[in-house]
Amino acid sequence: MIIPHRDLSPDTLDNLISEFVTRDGTDYGEVETPLARRIAQVRQQLDSGRAVILFSESTGQCNIVEKDKLRDA
Repeated sequence: MIIPHRDLSPDTLDNLISEFVTRDGTDYGEVETPLARRIAQVRQQLDSGRAVILFSESTGQCNIVEKDKLRDA
C-alpha cells in the first residue's frame, strides 16, 4: 500500500528517510555523498512525486521506491 509522505509526522518521515539512505547495500556511486544531501535528495523525490513510500501489511516494513519502478513490478 502506498503511504502519502505528507500523512506522516515530520519526525517519522525523517527517521524513515534516514533509515532508508543508510541501509546496507545502498549505492550512491563512486563518490560518497554526505548523509544530509542524500536525505534531501530523497525528500525532494517524495515531494515531487518521483518516489513513494510503500508499506507491506504482511511484513510490516516500509520502503521508498521510485514511482516508475512500480510499473515494472
